[in-house]
Amino acid sequence: MRVPYEDRFHELEPLLARVEKPSRYIDHEWGTMSKQEADYRACLIYPDTYEVGLPNQGIAILYHILNQQEGISCERGYVPWVDMADEMRAAGVPLLSLEGAAPVASFDVVGFHVPHEMACTNYLEAMDLAGIPFYSADRSEDDPIIIAGGPSVYNPEPLAPFFDAILIGEGEEAIVEVCREHQRLRDAGASRDEILRGLAAIPGTYVPALYDIRFDGDCTPHGYAVPSEGENVPPVVYKRVVKDFGATDPVSQSVIPYAQLVHDRLSVEVLRGCARGCRFCQAGITYRPVRERSADQIVSAVTRGLAETGYDEVSLTSLSTTDHSCCEQILSRLNRRLEDTGISVSIPSQRLDSFGVNMALQVAGEKKGGLTFAPEAGSQRMRDVINKGVTEDDLDRAVRAAFEAGWRRCKLYFMIGLPGERDEDIVAIAELADHVLELAREVVPKGQRGGISISISVSVFIPKASTPFQWCAQTPDEEVKRRQQLLLKSVKNRAVRVHYHDAETSLLEAVLSRAGRDMAPVIEGAWRRGARFDAWTEQFSLERWEQAASDCGIDLRAIAQTPYDLDAIMPWEHVSPGVSRGFLQREYRRALAGETTADCTRASCAGCGICPTLHVDNVLMGERS
Repeated sequence: MRVPYEDRFHELEPLLARVEKPSRYIDHEWGTMSKQEADYRACLIYPDTYEVGLPNQGIAILYHILNQQEGISCERGYVPWVDMADEMRAAGVPLLSLEGAAPVASFDVVGFHVPHEMACTNYLEAMDLAGIPFYSADRSEDDPIIIAGGPSVYNPEPLAPFFDAILIGEGEEAIVEVCREHQRLRDAGASRDEILRGLAAIPGTYVPALYDIRFDGDCTPHGYAVPSEGENVPPVVYKRVVKDFGATDPVSQSVIPYAQLVHDRLSVEVLRGCARGCRFCQAGITYRPVRERSADQIVSAVTRGLAETGYDEVSLTSLSTTDHSCCEQILSRLNRRLEDTGISVSIPSQRLDSFGVNMALQVAGEKKGGLTFAPEAGSQRMRDVINKGVTEDDLDRAVRAAFEAGWRRCKLYFMIGLPGERDEDIVAIAELADHVLELAREVVPKGQRGGISISISVSVFIPKASTPFQWCAQTPDEEVKRRQQLLLKSVKNRAVRVHYHDAETSLLEAVLSRAGRDMAPVIEGAWRRGARFDAWTEQFSLERWEQAASDCGIDLRAIAQTPYDLDAIMPWEHVSPGVSRGFLQREYRRALAGETTADCTRASCAGCGICPTLHVDNVLMGERS
């Protein structure tokens, strides 16, 4: 049996004076909710430092929901930074939960959030510190059940051997069902194998140990997963989706930190899903359908959340907040309510074709920071290829509206390495950035032009599972570097600042996005060579990964840079967000032809298959223009 609850902060406390940011590791934040006396105990872990993980809405939502359940207590955990991890190993201190300083290995269930591919070695770092075996097959009856969930589980195979169960899709309902079923089976004296089979019966729950990898037929070199012989599990695990999104609490945050966070503000989720149909965007498929909260619910939630937390900024979050059919009304009401309070309302990024003069004035409120737009591609040809659905005229109108309303800083997001990209498309990014600067200078009065700031951030295209570009290869990293230099040379105005993503980091992200279960030993090998916090530039080393891959006989570049036939069976097709293969193939062909597909919330159904497959529908609170 696992050890009972035990507070072991006294072992951690002497280490705090020897590490940076000791506030990452101390308890007693205002607003925590765990119950030490509960019969069933869960620990949710974000695979990064405290200041990165605490603002995460996914963890906050599940933490809140589990602690509302009778007899269930949920605590949080984060991955100690390298200095603290080294001190803990030297002192023999295990990974502890934050609220109660209890050993993570003592919990009934440990849930890891999967925010992006580059967090993969941090799962092993956390398990090693906790004293939990890496592989599901090696765990004993006394080890906790290790589960995972989050936005990057739609190719679960590289991580599959490390987890007992992976929750696909939205977790508000699934996490409670998993914990209750585990609790029931635990109390009935079920074995670990019986518990895993019980969890696999819960819709949206993928249990990797009950699936085998096959290599027959037209599959990729990584194989594909099928139910093991004799196992009564679904051949395809479809995502869970919250049908009544409006019934969920818009304010998931309750914990107020001591430390400065990466996103230190109140976050209110105003809608879920996006039907714009950008062909590179995984979230645009996996979060469908679109479900909006009402304006009344949002305004009320913001007012309540600010009163409960004391923040001086609120962010209205979603994949595309300005697409909310009542966005302008919501902003207007919030600005009136928050007038003379010093509290500002922010939106993470703005859609170019839905951001007009009125919207600019409403977003500005009392404070004007920086605006972020994402044209994604410099030329109209490439924007049609990726189905971005915006034009240069849209950008002109949005920028003009913003700078006329008093904004002076603007950031533009682009991608390079997109399928079908040419050198002239790279040059077009520079020309568009220069054009935005000149437009700003035209709008802003002469005496105020010194404060104008235009920056562009350029990421590298990553082929993602369940997108129309999932069959595409990533551009070779040396060619990426050449295009990055072409971009730098093409920017004519020194006032335009250029930032671009590292080609080697993007290579690894593509590998982890496309690989199969054979990648798990490479992840372990990289961790054993010191890989951890790979999403942090100063911690990342491609050499570690190349050595680990070489030991396993795997070519990283072949995984990332090999295109697949449209008929190939992909390593991730046993989990699904509900989208049909036919729709993805059709969108891929339309991309090659430069044809666009309309947003189904503004036009007729595009036939992605998600609504009929998952028995859900788009929910809009107003008319979209």
